[in-house]
Amino acid sequence: MAVKGLFKAFSGGSSGDSKTESISVITSDDYARRIEVLDDFEQAGISWLWATDEEGRLIYLSEKAAENLNKPIGELLSVPLTALFENDPDNPDEKSDRPLHYKFRKRSKINDLVVRRIPATLTQGDRPTWWMIAAHPKFDDAGQFHGYRGNAKDVTLEYQRKLEDSRLAEFDSLTGLANRHRMDSQLNGILGAFKAASRSCAIMMLDLDRFKQVNDTMGHPAGDELLKQVATRMRKIIGDRGEIGRLGGDEFQIILPDIDDRGKLGELADKIVKIISQPYPIGEKSAVIGTSIGIAVAPYDGVEKDELVRSSDLALYAAKNSGRGQFRFYSADLKDEEEKRRLLVEDLRDALENDQLDLHYQPVVRTDDHMVVGFEALMRWVHPERGAVSPDVFIPIAEELNLINQLGEWALRRACVDAMHWPKSVRIAVNVSAVQFANRDFPEIVRKALADSGLEPDRLELELTESVFLGDSETTDNMFKTLKEQGIRLALDDFGTGYSSLSYLRSAPFDKIKVDKSFVDSCTQKDKNSAKIIAAIVSLSDALGMETTVEGVEAFDQFSLVCSKGARYIQGYIYSKALKLSEIEEKMGSGEFRIEPDGPELYRPDRRTVFRRIGAIHEDHRYDVVMRDLSKTGARFEGMLGVPVGTKLVLDLGGGQLVISTVIRANESMLATEFETPLVNDGAGGLCTRHRVSPYDLASAGMPLAALPPGNYPLSHNISGQAGKPQFMQVAI
Repeated sequence: MAVKGLFKAFSGGSSGDSKTESISVITSDDYARRIEVLDDFEQAGISWLWATDEEGRLIYLSEKAAENLNKPIGELLSVPLTALFENDPDNPDEKSDRPLHYKFRKRSKINDLVVRRIPATLTQGDRPTWWMIAAHPKFDDAGQFHGYRGNAKDVTLEYQRKLEDSRLAEFDSLTGLANRHRMDSQLNGILGAFKAASRSCAIMMLDLDRFKQVNDTMGHPAGDELLKQVATRMRKIIGDRGEIGRLGGDEFQIILPDIDDRGKLGELADKIVKIISQPYPIGEKSAVIGTSIGIAVAPYDGVEKDELVRSSDLALYAAKNSGRGQFRFYSADLKDEEEKRRLLVEDLRDALENDQLDLHYQPVVRTDDHMVVGFEALMRWVHPERGAVSPDVFIPIAEELNLINQLGEWALRRACVDAMHWPKSVRIAVNVSAVQFANRDFPEIVRKALADSGLEPDRLELELTESVFLGDSETTDNMFKTLKEQGIRLALDDFGTGYSSLSYLRSAPFDKIKVDKSFVDSCTQKDKNSAKIIAAIVSLSDALGMETTVEGVEAFDQFSLVCSKGARYIQGYIYSKALKLSEIEEKMGSGEFRIEPDGPELYRPDRRTVFRRIGAIHEDHRYDVVMRDLSKTGARFEGMLGVPVGTKLVLDLGGGQLVISTVIRANESMLATEFETPLVNDGAGGLCTRHRVSPYDLASAGMPLAALPPGNYPLSHNISGQAGKPQFMQVAI
């Protein structure tokens, strides 16, 4: 009975004495009622229906779908669906790289594909829209294609939420830049794809100099605001050339696909350093930071992510250890530098305790009569094993080890004692770091150094850079006031390299401005404005009643120019290098110290004296020679006899750096060559080639292997490894 009753219920009947109830079932033949159900379905918004013809043009679309697109349905029919929607490139779930129109052309089934409204089809008042579509291709019995029949629904809210979740997982919440996870994924993907195609990819590793001081003196909210402004500046510089990521703290990374030109990379890095170093408005205050950059390029400096990142890290450390505020390319010898620096960190404390440090003094000379009016104290460290260690190397180490106050106090006391050996008309200048200047005990340290030595206060000149203005302005003003009350002179060093110097001159009681060497280096070049800048600084200084010292003058053309611009005091090699105290006493005797200028007639900024072995390749033979001089446009080397002027040579400078050159002078075994393509700045005060050439590429191009440096060349199967008879004589050097 139960089964019978159940059957009757489904068939519209009833059992027993129950009242008969009939159900009006919609059959496949009842077209009107079927359409009514479909209309109800569409009006409910559960899903919309659409259909296309064989050309992909819409021949049917639900009214609600047209309303969603903010278009009259008449404007949408006959329009290809692919003209309205496209794959979303930001879809975190869409792994296929097949575009929507490709899928339409293949006439395959479409399963729950999220597509977005093409931005160009949006008009004023439209909102971005994402649909999820599914469709089946329609074929007749003869196999003829008649278009798609599909459904769609608006998934904009859910999809945007998913995109935001994905963005939060891949982007830094503070700056909006990519995070470490995304940068690692991007770099892995790029290197993997580029390896097979032998394409290059550069990465830059950056961190911010003096950022910790901003956090410590202005607070973490100020530090966060600073990081946001740094990110904005970096986006403007990089644009669409690469991707920028914040790896954490004040550490950033830039991925630059398809760039291996070290000239362009150096120019870009230099621009980043300059822009990042401009002051940042933080509330009513201003913060000044800098940045250092390490650069590595695949495949030369690594082909795997970890290897390339390691190379860029080493280059970054080298840039920081060389004085900060600069860039550095990776080179193989940086691994040795890292180990040497680790040992230096351990040795610096011992050097300070065991009196291994010394002060040398560079004269400041009056141009009218070439009389020495002062000296700048410059710290020197002669390591018992490594020899002379540059201050650009050990001063940053002292800052990291918190030894800078101790080191600075030692230099101040020593300089005051040494200056007592000189005439009273001669002053002594001592550099003061921002860390020292921020020490509240600094005025007392200065007072004690003067009292213990007996030096008159007006003979002591403290050289400060713009970094001392970082932090609380009231504290800085009080420090200036206290020092000036002692009768000490103050000088603003490296003037013109910052971006707010005029405001500093207005607020700080300086007695002297020092024009930075970078302007002097380029003052004789016609395409530079350095000469005008020097003239403007001298005029400004005169108007404010201050002295001006021009630093870094080395040649007579520079000397004549800066003197013509009004320079009255010069500090540079044209007068003297830094001297030991004993040398000064010997030359000064009991009277005044006069130095006649002496130097080259013309300044050659790009010539560097070097002494290292390189290779000189001529046709199918390689010669080992010793390079003596290197400039951007040529080199001078020794080791080959009988080479006529005009001979073409390929110079192997090492590390894949090969330069096509022509012999322009020959004096027995000494040759001078001119480069076909000028070298560029390597960020470390040296020069490098714009591009590096793999020996494999040379071998595949037909250069005999005997002419190449030692190595494994897998492309050598069609090349002879035998060298011909050398045309020139090799000379042992």
